Amino acid sequence: MLDLLLIILFCVTGVSLGIITGLLPGLHVNNVALIMVSLSSGIVAVCSPLFAYGISDQFILMLIAGFMISVSISHSFHDTIPSTFIGAPEEETALSVLPAHSLLLKGEGYKAVALAALGSYGAILVCLAFLYPLRFIIGPPLSLYDTMQEVMIWFLLAIVILMISTEKTRITDFGSSGKLPSLLGMIFAAFVFVLSGIFGIIIFDVHLTSPIGLPAPVLFPALAGLFGVPPLLTSLVTKPAIPEQKVEPFIQNRIEKKSSFFSILIGSFAGIFVSLIPGLTTATGTVLAMNARQKSSQEQTIVTLSAVNTAATFSVTMMLFIIQRARSGVTLAVRDMITIEPWDSFAMPMGVIYLLMFLILSGALSFFLTLYIGRLFARKFHVIPYQKLVVFTLLFVCVLVVLFTGVLGLIVLLVATSIGFLPLCWGVRRSHCMGVLLIPIILYFL
Repeated sequence: MLDLLLIILFCVTGVSLGIITGLLPGLHVNNVALIMVSLSSGIVAVCSPLFAYGISDQFILMLIAGFMISVSISHSFHDTIPSTFIGAPEEETALSVLPAHSLLLKGEGYKAVALAALGSYGAILVCLAFLYPLRFIIGPPLSLYDTMQEVMIWFLLAIVILMISTEKTRITDFGSSGKLPSLLGMIFAAFVFVLSGIFGIIIFDVHLTSPIGLPAPVLFPALAGLFGVPPLLTSLVTKPAIPEQKVEPFIQNRIEKKSSFFSILIGSFAGIFVSLIPGLTTATGTVLAMNARQKSSQEQTIVTLSAVNTAATFSVTMMLFIIQRARSGVTLAVRDMITIEPWDSFAMPMGVIYLLMFLILSGALSFFLTLYIGRLFARKFHVIPYQKLVVFTLLFVCVLVVLFTGVLGLIVLLVATSIGFLPLCWGVRRSHCMGVLLIPIILYFL
């Protein structure tokens, strides 16, 4: 009984912290994971009185791992709120900003948040339903992943070509011809991708240190600059007239159930695919999902992209045990903390069972909390000092960068921000900035 109570306690605490990381752009779960790894021995020592009740130190480490998983699931739900109301998306939610803001300007910001929550929770259910089929397809006996590894370089190149070839710049002052903007968009996209890749190659040779002894990941200031800071700075310049928001019941007849189910299914499979390929993020998964989804309403676009985000978060956890690979900062931390037993038989390893408990419980809690917090934002948003909130968020990101990576990290942030402005100025997808990871990985496979 005590072990179940501890699971619930660590899960609820993780969900609560995930709300904070989700609502504050720039504060990513990967940084929380790094801090937890450094504090894990201290947490085990604090919990040592529980040893007298049959709780082992290995179980405490499993609880810490579950805590980090709960943070990441909660984050994947709640980060849609700032991307809708503040216009400060992270890389994972960047593509959903346009439809979410369109609804916000109609007074339907809460509806956008509710649809995102629907997509995220639906993705958890889809991943659960397909967990065993994926286990037998990706792992033994079919071992699809082993086959994929042999041609991984071609997978990566094909995805890059797809991302660039489907780009259409949203800049409209190039004349009436439809071909010129598409060609220009591809040129802009290729330039941003290559420039980001060169930036990635350079920064991976840079050694950063924290002035207060924290872990100093170079990707923190890099990704914050590429994806977090530019839209925040843009928000300081643009001051849209945002109407008072409607707060309507979540379940509405006008939301097509069949279309929503298809959106969740497409987004979930894209998120699962992302968890298999090194260097891919949910931004790339959203591009794949939207190409498969083709034309869809603003509502269904939000559902699809949210499903990609949460499905990837769920799947990378399971891939730790199925293919023995960590595809995110959180799963890297989990792998360093607990023993990863290969899932190579029908029966689930105990690690899978424990982490599934965290995934399911945190998903259910996050669904209702996202609706509740989204409703609060919608009711109070018109009285929130928007510009002051954006300035506070920018200062908060800069302080975090200095604390984690020092002054040199701040320089990395500024350079990354300069690159991150290019997609906004040229009207191309910001996911092309993921060249910062993809090009170094492609060079590694070559």
